[in-house]
Amino acid sequence: MFYSDERLGLFIDGANLYATARGVGFDIDFRRLLREFQGRGYLIRAYYYTALSEDLEVSTIRPLIDWLDYNGYTVVTKPTKEFTDSQGRRKVKGNLDIELAIDALEIAEKIDHMVLFSGDGDFTPLVAAMQRKGVRVTVVSTVTTQPAMIADDLRRRADHFLDLADLASKVGRDPAERAAREARRAAAVDTTPEP
Repeated sequence: MFYSDERLGLFIDGANLYATARGVGFDIDFRRLLREFQGRGYLIRAYYYTALSEDLEVSTIRPLIDWLDYNGYTVVTKPTKEFTDSQGRRKVKGNLDIELAIDALEIAEKIDHMVLFSGDGDFTPLVAAMQRKGVRVTVVSTVTTQPAMIADDLRRRADHFLDLADLASKVGRDPAERAAREARRAAAVDTTPEP
């Protein structure tokens, strides 16, 4: 539940939201997402957190990061770290949970309602801390997948749970738009005249 006079802060765990949207079966339209929550209250800040590969120039997420940065989002990134586990497997790690928690706690007195886009149970203590500061917390994830994409303790701790599947028509990208964009790209690539 949202109140029109509330000051909102959006906190988007980029990797988690991407996986959740994929699980539900749609792509997020970040312009529509921003508009949706601007219509639910007074949006103070919209943070987007993601780890980036060292080779940023070839990163597939680069266009999204640039777009978000120019269109109303505060983008927080850090480089991924590669390591070898005890069994000799190469692993890549990129976690911004601490950065998200610090930003949320720092802005807590300037917002009335935190909207957390993540199902990660590691955020349960953050939700409790925000609530102790008088901030209401809505968690956005999904229970429509098997298994659910949200940790049960996080869902129980939140003041409100909003299933991403219920937001699909409001924040999802139109599949026809994607097909048209891909067709334009294919046409642009295939500009060689036939012999």
